[in-house]
Amino acid sequence: MEMVNGTAVQEFILLGFGVEKPKRFLLLIFLSIIYVITLVENITIITLVSLDAHLAQIPMYILLSNFSWLEICYVTTTVPRLLFDLAVPHGIISFQACFLQFYILFSLGTTEFFFLSAMALDRYLAICHPLRYPQIMSPNSCYSLVAICWVLGFLGYVVPVILTSQLSFCGPNIIDHFLCDPGPILSLACPPLGNVPLICQIVIHGLFLGNVLFVVLSYGIVIFTLMKSSNQGSRQKAFSTISMHLLVVTLFYGTVGAMYLIPGGESQSAISKAVTLFYAAITPFLNPLIYSLRNNQVKEALMKLLRRRLRWLTTEVTG
Repeated sequence: MEMVNGTAVQEFILLGFGVEKPKRFLLLIFLSIIYVITLVENITIITLVSLDAHLAQIPMYILLSNFSWLEICYVTTTVPRLLFDLAVPHGIISFQACFLQFYILFSLGTTEFFFLSAMALDRYLAICHPLRYPQIMSPNSCYSLVAICWVLGFLGYVVPVILTSQLSFCGPNIIDHFLCDPGPILSLACPPLGNVPLICQIVIHGLFLGNVLFVVLSYGIVIFTLMKSSNQGSRQKAFSTISMHLLVVTLFYGTVGAMYLIPGGESQSAISKAVTLFYAAITPFLNPLIYSLRNNQVKEALMKLLRRRLRWLTTEVTG
């Protein structure tokens, strides 16, 4: 961590979006609203699944509630810091805090990769192996699968983060981004970088492509199975469910892939920030809406909870 003048790098400076004060204020208001709504949406899903005895035993909703908790953690890793920098634009972040954000953000993103694969596996087993599905995807098995997703997600980036943090940083210490992203961080490191950039690319590509291939294969088999089904009603219901899953998968994998896998994907600063903002803040806002908008069981559980609360309030007032 030595600079040219021999002093150790103690902090980085995040440039953020570099917009004027009026635009920065509008962005602050917009992202604040998005963040609050995102928290409310995901907390609502967790509450509905936890309080509804029926949903709490269905593997798809066990995964969905844990996915909602993951989204809360994911959006909270970056958005509060971004809101602070928009309100008080100084952008200074310590060396340790920067790498901690880097590790947590990418670990949560990798955990989301595995969660999307787990949800694809759940739909594959439910549709392609319906008779064995209750035994294979029991609630206990589902919770074990959730734990595996979290463990694998947080193990994936240990080595890249440690290796990157051991590089020498000789200045400048300005990161042209609103968060600690590996690309801008590596661009500040002094040569020789050794195999660190290659290792980072191998990890990103391996985790991303491995999960994408698994998801594509799973949903490909599911769609093929549904096309052969003679039951029009069940086929339409299944297609409605997996279409929501595929939309979430496309939004997340599409933006992450455009950012880190397309050659030159990180070279244009403005585009890079916009894409990062989309998958770091907007997709966690959209995902609960996508999963719940056409899900009758979630709607019924919400109406049941609202009626219960209304009865409680009526009893309190009349009592």
